[in-house]
Amino acid sequence: MSHSVALPKFLIGKLFAILSFAWLVACEPVAIDTNANTGQRIDTSIPVQVALLVPGGGTEGSDQLIANDLESAARLAIGDLNGVDVDLRVYNTGSDPAQAATVARAAVDDGAKILLGPLFAESANAAGVAVAGDNVNVLAFSNNPAIAGGNVFVLGSTFENTANRLSNYAARNGIVRIGIVHGDDVAGQAGRNAIATALRANGSQLAGVESYPLSQQGIFTSVGQITSSLRANDAQAVFLTGGVTGDLPIIATALDDNGLGADEIQYIGLTRWNAVPQAMSLPSLQGGVFAIPDRALTASFESRFFEAYGATPHPLAGLAYDGIAAIGALVATGNPDALTKAALTTPQGFQGTNGVFRLLPNGLNERGLAIATLQEGQVVILEPAPRSFGSAGF
Repeated sequence: MSHSVALPKFLIGKLFAILSFAWLVACEPVAIDTNANTGQRIDTSIPVQVALLVPGGGTEGSDQLIANDLESAARLAIGDLNGVDVDLRVYNTGSDPAQAATVARAAVDDGAKILLGPLFAESANAAGVAVAGDNVNVLAFSNNPAIAGGNVFVLGSTFENTANRLSNYAARNGIVRIGIVHGDDVAGQAGRNAIATALRANGSQLAGVESYPLSQQGIFTSVGQITSSLRANDAQAVFLTGGVTGDLPIIATALDDNGLGADEIQYIGLTRWNAVPQAMSLPSLQGGVFAIPDRALTASFESRFFEAYGATPHPLAGLAYDGIAAIGALVATGNPDALTKAALTTPQGFQGTNGVFRLLPNGLNERGLAIATLQEGQVVILEPAPRSFGSAGF
């Protein structure tokens, strides 16, 4: 068997880099009674006080950059609200859950009616626990489903949402026998679970589950077993959890070299294959499908952010804009219960920087995503992102 994997150095060097789901971290969340919280009532005749919890004030310079962009995006969103006054107060959590809990309590003591943030999963869980007794909801920037529920909603794009969109698309196109190949780490295992659930929900059949160690040699050692399993289970497609800055280029290339290329099986990606331009030209990824946000809306937000601040926003900055946009849309109704769970989980959802989204009663979210493929190194949209709930793609 030949393993002539010619990968760019930037990919090999980042094999263990944090994936685009960097804010999905392992934690044992403290459970919150799902029936204990409804949310604060507000006085619609005065500005609604919103606490923005950002990862600033710590030792990591990159966290401060994210904090700055989250605040900038939130203020950009406030400027776009028509007739709604938001009193935004910013609190630094660093990356310390204990500090997040402390500032969450301080924010509520200061009069906050809802918390926007924090970023990291453990901090978001700690903040949610700290203010649950005060009947205050938390719109966290995390994408970790383990912390969702009770008074905590996650705004980040989840594996569950992406897996469901892709599984639904595959099923509608006659691809119903799908295998899962995942990295043997926390993110890979979370992706595996999300995919398996999505396949069942869409009436598809699980055609084998295989894993590999997160090393180049580990992938090469595992690829024979993976290929045999997919063939033995008559898999029409293989769902890959890997990221473009980590294991995806290696596992995809190894499968292709092992004779299981795009001409025999459909590759489906859980992560955004266009996140790194250089990876888009990898031969093994051509013809594979993956999900991305609404490109036109994303470009519009990035352009407006650049015009306002002279810089390109961090990929997570749009979550702060989305949170303010949702809060503003609800407060604009004049309903004193605008920030309760019943209002936040309105079925029609909200328009965000990356497309339509809505919050679910279980604390997760649902986002409109486009189905894309790679052709000759370029992104080609196969099915556009839905612009409303109830349309194709949901």
